[in-house]
Amino acid sequence: MVPHPDWIIPDWPAPAHVRALCTTRCGGVSAAPYASMNLGDHVGDDPAAVAGNRALLQSALGVRPVFLSQVHGVDVVMLQPDTADGTCADAAVADRPGLACTVMVADCLPVLMTDRQGRAVAAAHAGWRGLAGAGGATGEGVLEAVFKRFCAIPSAKASLDAPEKIANELLVWLGPCIGPERFEVGAEVRDAFVRGHAAAEAAFQPGGGGRFLASLPALARLRLQALGIGSIGGNDGSAAWCTVGESERFFSHRRDSARLGGSGRFAACIWLSGRGGG
Repeated sequence: MVPHPDWIIPDWPAPAHVRALCTTRCGGVSAAPYASMNLGDHVGDDPAAVAGNRALLQSALGVRPVFLSQVHGVDVVMLQPDTADGTCADAAVADRPGLACTVMVADCLPVLMTDRQGRAVAAAHAGWRGLAGAGGATGEGVLEAVFKRFCAIPSAKASLDAPEKIANELLVWLGPCIGPERFEVGAEVRDAFVRGHAAAEAAFQPGGGGRFLASLPALARLRLQALGIGSIGGNDGSAAWCTVGESERFFSHRRDSARLGGSGRFAACIWLSGRGGG
């Protein structure tokens, strides 16, 4: 099976054996309000429909997508053949073929990562809590945690031997998320990023009633650039990437849950093909 034509294939300079895609709400079997490619098994959809959609995704990938139990945290799991669906983490790393690092989203930012040689791949679920981490701007968020795990991979350590060299080799793609004109947050969210990292102020614009409009893609870029990562593509904060505004294409928890009683989840996946297919 080939991916549905509406699904997004990242346009980035990854090696040919690194495969990646981001599903949309198109191409599945779920009924409204989860129509149609809902991959979340925790949102109230018919379990049989979710299983059918996950089977369609696996067929399109040609490898097993490993679905995490995401909790807006910073834990990273290194995928192994016996890593079970439902493993509690908000990011996954893989350095072997046959397993797809997979994160589900419906407003949060999916982040895909590899290096220029394709030694390993990673996917992270990055809402504001995961990006900020427990310590806010001075603490470690999910992207820093993924980078630390990447630096510990034996093949990267052996050939690059220093975090700054690894950072220079990394490629990152940002997927669809709630856009900066739709993501209204309180002052506590802004403070969590701006405290100790003044540059993050540029990712917030004044809203009404003392609230702010926040840009998840901009915040992610700042965090990645602070690690020394310069090759960052995908979501630039424009309207076409906004899950709330693009209702025909993307699920949105913020848009749909109150209005329709539920929202599905789409997924971003990245995997190693084994340099020969699959």
